[in-house]
Amino acid sequence: MISIVIPTYNNLDYLKLCLKSLEKNSSFKHEIIIHINDGSDGTLNFVKAKKYKHTISNVNIGLCSSINKAAKLMSNKYILYSHDDMYFCPNWDKVLLDEVKSLNHDNFYLSGTMIEPNSGHIIYDFGIDLDTFKEDELLSKYKNINFYDHQGTHFAPHLVSKKMWDKVGGFSEEFNPGIGSDPDFNMKLWKEGVRTFKGLNDFKVYHFGSLTTRKKKNLIKNRGDKIFLKKWGFSTKFFKKYYLKSKTKYEGPLNEPKKTFNYLLELLICKIRLFLT
Repeated sequence: MISIVIPTYNNLDYLKLCLKSLEKNSSFKHEIIIHINDGSDGTLNFVKAKKYKHTISNVNIGLCSSINKAAKLMSNKYILYSHDDMYFCPNWDKVLLDEVKSLNHDNFYLSGTMIEPNSGHIIYDFGIDLDTFKEDELLSKYKNINFYDHQGTHFAPHLVSKKMWDKVGGFSEEFNPGIGSDPDFNMKLWKEGVRTFKGLNDFKVYHFGSLTTRKKKNLIKNRGDKIFLKKWGFSTKFFKKYYLKSKTKYEGPLNEPKKTFNYLLELLICKIRLFLT
């Protein structure tokens, strides 16, 4: 089945809810691997008591390094990366694995549809935190609030094959603590010939909204957009617009971007920005 990798940073109560949703709402049994940053809030003791596979660092090593470290323990054919403050809706894995079966190849990047109180693919308030979370209401309504199968996804939770994960070397750790790492990962997959970047409407998660990033004042900051620009020669915005065609309706595997006037103009602007950095 799937190896689910979850990095966490002293966010135990949300992690517990995420794990509860996986236990309650999965159709199949999956391997769960947790990377614990610090863990001084009791996360380490909890994970050990529950006998989850895990890795640990004494300090926060960043999202990319955390995922890469945990991924070394994976034993399944597919790896799924999740935030620790996501709640997985019922049958998420059946939807995902049915899609994998229909593709019949490993050159894909599949992700879910995020329901969030203030942003996401679907904006719907089922609670802004644990105290206000309306689980029963979410479970009664999630099937009837829809986005569409969408193109160019780069959001967690996302699934790739171990073969492709190993081929691109996982996440690029120069993007720690994580900003810009998802489109960079997608660009590495693109370079290896992946053209199926698909977000599945029926694979839904409720996301409280990167609580760890918002709450922790001592997180290391990075300039992910600047790093991406220097590495690939254009911005993440340009990549998502012209390569991934993000959030547009899914119409099949992507093609090389058409070099229209707007494409060339915006690429020139990226090159000027690159020259000035």
